[in-house]
Amino acid sequence: MPSQGPSLKDLFERLNQQGAPANMPRPGSSLVDRVATWGRRALIVAAVVLVVVLAACYWWFHPSLSLQSMQIWTWIVGICLVALLVLPVLAARSAKRAKLYRRLMIVPAAPVVGFVVGLLLSQPFFPGNAERYASVLDTTDGVFAEDIEEVDYSEVPVIDRDSAILLGNRAMGSIPEYVSQFEIADTYSQINYQGRPVRVSPLVYADLFKWFSNRDTGIPAYVLVDMVTQEAEVVRLEDPILYSDSEPLARNVDRHVQLSYPSLMFDQKSFELDEEGHPWWVYPVQRRTIGTFGGTDIYAVVLVDACTGETDFYAVEEVPTWVDRAYPSDLLIEQYNWSGMYENGWLNSWLGQEGVVRTTPGTNGQLGYNYIAQGEDIYLYTGVTSVTADDSSVGFILVNQRTGESHFYPVAGATEASAMASAEGQLQNLRYQATYPILLNVAGQPTYFVSLKDDAGLVKMFAMINIEQYQSVATGSTVEECQEAYLALLAADGLLSEQEAADASVTVEVSGTIATIAQAVVDGNSHFYVTLADDATGAIYDFALPDLLEIVTYQPGDQIVFRCVEKSEEAVTVTVSDLL
Repeated sequence: MPSQGPSLKDLFERLNQQGAPANMPRPGSSLVDRVATWGRRALIVAAVVLVVVLAACYWWFHPSLSLQSMQIWTWIVGICLVALLVLPVLAARSAKRAKLYRRLMIVPAAPVVGFVVGLLLSQPFFPGNAERYASVLDTTDGVFAEDIEEVDYSEVPVIDRDSAILLGNRAMGSIPEYVSQFEIADTYSQINYQGRPVRVSPLVYADLFKWFSNRDTGIPAYVLVDMVTQEAEVVRLEDPILYSDSEPLARNVDRHVQLSYPSLMFDQKSFELDEEGHPWWVYPVQRRTIGTFGGTDIYAVVLVDACTGETDFYAVEEVPTWVDRAYPSDLLIEQYNWSGMYENGWLNSWLGQEGVVRTTPGTNGQLGYNYIAQGEDIYLYTGVTSVTADDSSVGFILVNQRTGESHFYPVAGATEASAMASAEGQLQNLRYQATYPILLNVAGQPTYFVSLKDDAGLVKMFAMINIEQYQSVATGSTVEECQEAYLALLAADGLLSEQEAADASVTVEVSGTIATIAQAVVDGNSHFYVTLADDATGAIYDFALPDLLEIVTYQPGDQIVFRCVEKSEEAVTVTVSDLL
């Protein structure tokens, strides 16, 4: 029987005894030992490849290089932890270099320790930090009737974000050449544009292939939805939007602005328009005011021209007045919750909880807030409730989103969720859904205003709820009709005198002889349109059914008396609120 040759193990043992060549790696040798045998050229190539990979990763992920940025610390700590795992393994496998590997562990351990110390120094329980958290947002008491302008019903937003999206999609569907190539971004920023509350959102490429086909010509339009008239339009641009979220490479707006300002930390951006309708991206710039990572605040804004990519840096007090959202909504809510939680110290926030408040929660686990347009600015509005009570509020706050100026109004009453439930209960048989309330000043009374939508998301009716007495609910098929019913309700409840209610009314009494009467169906609802003989205004009076059903009994030549909104100069059709 032939003898078998030496095994692979025997060959390696013989090599070990005789001395293997210096450049031959042995079984079980470490990666470091193998790298040690590389020539100078191979080491240079490896270093170049490593630098290129790191540069590509930085370009693609573009983290802020600020040492206050959690994103860059995630990278640093991750690399250090890998090194702390690898070095002990190398030390155990190489007795010759074990001492060196153990000493090298100090290098990755130091940043990890520094990160942990920074976290501890930023926590509210660290001595002195609770008071600093409580003062990040400086909130002063305000007087509601003085600070909040009485409602102008021609500027009341009647739709929420979901309805704006629905209207925007309808407007987009009317332009076939856009529908096949673009979609509407889910941005829908609420801004104050030319004195009107609107929501605006840019178009985006429908997919990667559509981007490849249209990248040279860019994005041709944005969608504008008027929150008062419920009119939506696709606004075509002379110069296309070249910098947006849907750009995957160099013109991606997030990458563009971060690489332009590598050391800055940016908060949530918004899409806005200047007064000429030119599109901009607004990037709030963060800073940490407590420890290394705590007490986030905004100190500057970077404006990015969506068409050209040009950028401008402004200190927050120098931001142009057309900018509405220098302070992100979520951050303002967080800042106020810090002051509500820690005003009386960290220990009190957990044990006694004396005077501890928070903003009222929204629906479906989301934050609860809305916006109010005042002058040139947009104000964030949210209720304030005790941490131990969910159904009642102790007041509400208004925060200017451009300047960060914050005011608290001590008006005890219903939370927004309770007001929504009251409005839905008033029309329970119709099963309408209430939008999140906005805050109005109606004859000096703080009032919730909600729109009531059907299952298709269309606004059908409106409701006003008194904050202090939320059982006082008035509804109407128009804003004016709802307001008249609400004023009458306030007078009946003794909150207003009859004279005060009359002074606050926006309707006037009209009488005359019917000249013409015609019927039409608008959005599935019947309307009668009436003109009066010898009416100098030339108005067409709109009687909506079924609320004004008696109008069907009138004919041309009949005398008629009714109440309607006072006609403005540009209006042609005037809504009738009551038939007398």
